[in-house]
Amino acid sequence: MASTYTSNTGIEKPGSGEQAGTWGTTTNNNFDIIDTAVHGQVEITGISGDTDLTTSDGAISNGANPVIILQGSPGSTFQLQVTPTDQHKHYNIKNETNAACRVIYKGVSYSTSNGVEILSGASAAVTGDGGGGVNGVFKSLTQTTEVVKDTSPQLGGNLDVNAKNIVFGNSSGASDDRLAFGASTDLEIYHDATDSIIDNSTGALKILGDDIQVKNGANNETSAKFIADGAVELYHNNVKKIETTADGVDIVGDISLTGGSGWRIHVDGNNELVFSYGSATVAKIGTNGAITSENDVTAFGTVA
Repeated sequence: MASTYTSNTGIEKPGSGEQAGTWGTTTNNNFDIIDTAVHGQVEITGISGDTDLTTSDGAISNGANPVIILQGSPGSTFQLQVTPTDQHKHYNIKNETNAACRVIYKGVSYSTSNGVEILSGASAAVTGDGGGGVNGVFKSLTQTTEVVKDTSPQLGGNLDVNAKNIVFGNSSGASDDRLAFGASTDLEIYHDATDSIIDNSTGALKILGDDIQVKNGANNETSAKFIADGAVELYHNNVKKIETTADGVDIVGDISLTGGSGWRIHVDGNNELVFSYGSATVAKIGTNGAITSENDVTAFGTVA
């Protein structure tokens, strides 16, 4: 009777009366196969495209190892094709190539329901049902850590960005590329390809701080300052023009009334309050209270 082989690992089972005088050799080879199947690890190098993972009867082969390390530069998604297709398989696979790997039975057309995709640099435990032909299915035994594939990811602690950025694209609507806060998405922060927007729909939008400054894009000019228990300051071209005080408001420079009307009020070099229209001075009030008019004065009523 000829030898037969175990279904999943290809361990030889000599037939009755077979291999007289060579049982020791066969037994030792079988022990080696068992040792490989239990503790074996293989590096498959030089991968450039689809690659077969084969288990051969009566011999140590790559497919008998439970730990598979993939190396190479395929440049695009490739398939790790397990054969024979009627063997149950359990693998821990580390993908060290530069592309995603899809684990399937050979001859099966890959889909997410019959194969497992392992991204470049990732690892996964997979199991195959030995369905045979085009019916075999591989499933992942690894809880997903790929956020793209997890439709309800949750953090168990603080997120460490590891010196990287969290990058958002341009938002085309409420369902994409936005930071959202509140039970009813009450506050959103996003960029719409034209403008950057902070959208608050519930309650007040409060900016808290003891020294709040509004700066230009280069962070070298000030537009406004809001100082706790102190002034509110407004600037023009990085020069302070208005400042609130305990007594009221301090203004640096001229006051133009109803923009474009031509009327201006300012203090001149003699500390006189000057009223101008266009470029012409109309009247002045001196520090002693004297009023000077540059033209006739028309009075109504009694002049004392």
